[in-house]
Parts: sequence; C-alpha cells; structure tokens
Amino acid sequence: MMKIALFGSRFNAEDVSVFNVLLDKLQAGQSQVYFESRFFEILQEFPDIKSVNPSQTWTQLDSSFDLLITIGGDGTLLRAIKYLNGLEVPVVGINTGRLGFLATIPKKFLEQSIDDLLAKRYFISERCVLEISSNHPISGLMDNEIALNEITVSRKDTTAMVKIETLLNGEYLTSYWADGLIVSTPTGSTGYSLSCGGPIVMPQSNNLVLTPIAPHNLNVRPLVIPDHLEVTLTVSSRTEQFLVSLDSTVVSVGTDIVLKIKKSAQYIKMVELKNEGFLPTLRKKLLWGEDKRN
Repeated sequence: MMKIALFGSRFNAEDVSVFNVLLDKLQAGQSQVYFESRFFEILQEFPDIKSVNPSQTWTQLDSSFDLLITIGGDGTLLRAIKYLNGLEVPVVGINTGRLGFLATIPKKFLEQSIDDLLAKRYFISERCVLEISSNHPISGLMDNEIALNEITVSRKDTTAMVKIETLLNGEYLTSYWADGLIVSTPTGSTGYSLSCGGPIVMPQSNNLVLTPIAPHNLNVRPLVIPDHLEVTLTVSSRTEQFLVSLDSTVVSVGTDIVLKIKKSAQYIKMVELKNEGFLPTLRKKLLWGEDKRN
C-alpha cells in the first residue's frame, strides 16, 4: 500500500475529469491519498469532484510518504518541491498545463501511467538543485530555499540594463551588461535559459549554465561551467534594487547584496516512466520528430 501526497496550485473545470480518474485509480490500488491543505480547499469549489476525506490533508511532507504527485503544469511541480525540504520523496507531475517538460504524464495516458506508478514500473532520475546565500538576509526567501530550474537576477522598475559582476570560485569572469543573468541547472536548461539562447544540457550532466538575458555586450554567450563552482554575483542598477527569482519565488533585493549561488547537497528524485523520460520528452516538446526525414 502506497502513501501518496497530492498537490495542485490551481484547478479548472476541465481538470475535474482528470482528477476523478486519478482518484479512482489510486483508490482502486488501495493507496492512502493525502491532499495538500490549500489544494483541498480549491477542490471544494467544484461540485462534480469526487468526494475526498477532509482529515487526509497535509501542510508539510514527511518521510512516511512514498510519492508526491502534482496536478498542473511545470510551475505547479516547481512549487511542490519547496515542500520536500531535503526529503527523498519521489515526485511526478500530471500535465494539465501547456508544455510539460517537468510534468511529463499526459492526460491521455493517465490511467496506464497510474498503473505503472502503483506497480513501481518507473525509474528515478536524481536532479541537482541550486541554493543561494548572501552577505545580508534576503526578506521573502525561506531557509534552505532551493531552485530546481534556475536562479535568476534581473532588472526592476527600469528599462535600463543592469551590470552583473560575476565571479567563479572567487575569480573574476566578466561583468554582464544585460537585462539579467540566469544560473541554470541541467533540468532548467530547457526552461528560461533555453528561451534566452542557452544550450540544452542532459539532466545527468555535472554542469551549470550561465545565460545572459538580452546582453548589450554582444560577444557574450551562454557559458557551461562545472557544477562544483560557486557563482558570486554583484548587481549594479539605477534603481538600487533588482529582482532575484528561485524558480517561482521572486523577491526584491538591494544592490548592497552580494549573492553566492552553488549546487546544493540536496537532490530531487524525479519519477521517469517508460516513454516519458528526458529524450522522448525532448523530441515531443521541441517537435524534433516533425522533420519528415525522421
């Protein structure tokens, strides 16, 4: 019998049928199903939803859970990992959003995918995450806050570019004149970094990617670095403030702050089902198979 945590950050009427199928399959498999408390409240707004037990809710995860399932898009999964806090609970996403690079279970294959999950016919892909520290406390960031995709610094309240002085293990690299800079994990290389011209990096690679956002120094290109390096960033801006984002968390920071970004000792255990691993997902989401020569 599996103990399963469900998480969702938003819910639409068209998601009701997906949720009902999911709940039926989990209950038929004798699983114990627990709902994140705010997600449970959202579900109460939909009269056609399957009845759920209000006593089976959670606000924090613990090691007794066997699996964390998210319902939504990639953003929902990124919000869900904040609850792991170092736990080795595997996570998998049902994609009711748009692209679905992280939430890889499509709605049309939901029933078979849940059968595979309950039978433990899957692989675990360990994904590295980033952590951040600074010379002064940063309001709005939780202790041990991590980023699975990327940590980004960017301009705030100005159309002017910012200057981002960048050091690698204390050695000066360059000063980016740009709208911002993305420090991406291999997992995040298919996200914001990719849309800004960064390379796609295999999840198992021991690398990070530095991708400038709209750089004014035109000869600057994205840079792949070993993931044991610590990245130090000092930002100069006309407004004396800039934005720092860790995946879906965004905070304002003063230009007196010096940031240090490095790979965390934590890992996220991502579930990979057959035919829903990184390479099949890459082909489907980027339409590589649309080339008639393939």
